Amino acid sequence: MADITIGVVVFPGSNCDHDTMHAVASFEGVKPVMLWHGSHDLQGAKAIILPGGFSYGDYLRAGSIARFSPIMQEVVDAAGKGLPVLGICNGFQVLLESGLLEGALSRNRDKKFLCRDTFIRPVNCNTMFTALYGEDEVLSIPIAHGEGNYFAPPEVIESLEEHDQVVFRYTDREGQISDEANPNGSVGNIAGIMNRRGNVLGLMPHPERASEKLLGSEDGRRLFASLFRQL
Repeated sequence: MADITIGVVVFPGSNCDHDTMHAVASFEGVKPVMLWHGSHDLQGAKAIILPGGFSYGDYLRAGSIARFSPIMQEVVDAAGKGLPVLGICNGFQVLLESGLLEGALSRNRDKKFLCRDTFIRPVNCNTMFTALYGEDEVLSIPIAHGEGNYFAPPEVIESLEEHDQVVFRYTDREGQISDEANPNGSVGNIAGIMNRRGNVLGLMPHPERASEKLLGSEDGRRLFASLFRQL
């Protein structure tokens, strides 16, 4: 049986592409391929991952230039046809700029770049990305961002909540949602959302950095496992 191909998009400034490929390649029967930003070829990928980093140097604002790259034209089109797309950190920012997800990400509340472990809780486990999690679990997954403060107009937030599109929230170690547990000021402690169709997910924490014991946590591994078993 042929391996499942997973495309990892590479923008100028991506710095988590190889980390993501390493995490993907650790699954039996799964083969990652790099997709260059200037290409129109998705190489038959069954899912696309937009990794973290600083695409195009984060000029103007994070993700705003990457949205115009040739590869994103193909990703947007394929996502519209149901192809699974996962955006991690800068990848989440690119998804928002591309209109695949609603809302925006601004500078962190304290205006500082944050790079540390954080706790999140999956609040919707009925998705292709979270099926192997439980909603009472608290996950330890690191963040590394300067523009992770998620916000959207009240009517958008209301719609996201109504349609169970909020997938992850920041919590404390015990899983309690509070302002103190919110590292960047995101409205509603939102750490990750998906589109209405359920095939596009964006989150700020880095599951690829919590995918094996050597890294201190394996809590991110089941996100990839959940996705791959659907393909």
